Amino acid sequence: MTRASESLPPELHDYLVAHGAPVDPVLADLAAETARLYPDLTTMQIGPEQGTFMTLLARIGGARDVVEVGTFTGYSAICMARGIPEDGTLLALDVSEEWTALARRYWERAGIAHKVRLRLGPALDTLRELPEDRRFDLAFIDADKEGYIGYWEELVPRMRPGGVLLVDNTLSHGRVVDPAETSAPVQGIRDFNDHALADERVELVLLPVGDGLTMARKRD
Repeated sequence: MTRASESLPPELHDYLVAHGAPVDPVLADLAAETARLYPDLTTMQIGPEQGTFMTLLARIGGARDVVEVGTFTGYSAICMARGIPEDGTLLALDVSEEWTALARRYWERAGIAHKVRLRLGPALDTLRELPEDRRFDLAFIDADKEGYIGYWEELVPRMRPGGVLLVDNTLSHGRVVDPAETSAPVQGIRDFNDHALADERVELVLLPVGDGLTMARKRD
């Protein structure tokens, strides 16, 4: 995750945010508390423009069943849960009790806690344990970068026709085009981007939102 779209000067990003849906106090307070508690992890939280985009996408697409791989402190979960109906569900997967304890508090404050089903543990194991007929309308992948292909392969078959997958950090702060960058997370993103592009089950676009957001639609 990242708090601002790449390559936008700060003043232009501020203008962009100011001319979208206003950030409400719940999300503003969550972003501020996350930054205070985890100052070295602020890039793991999406920015306000991406959050609004995800809310609108869930609402426009009529999503009811959502899954999130990598929840952190719950910002993106709030955004997506706000876009689904009152009887919709969001399956949130994470490994950290500490981070998600903060998320739970803000989910209550946002009035969406009744929509969220939190599962702690390795996300790949949780996905594989789901019933074979479990299907989703919207999925968001934002966890360990080396695991992206595994999450993708578990989720694509579980998406309903026309369902949308969102995958975060697919520009890796521009490092994907730097041959000197050979770290496992960067190579994991490169491998995922190539894998997703070649997947004939979906049609996709890589958007310059945040740190790169891949949006894929499962073919009918």
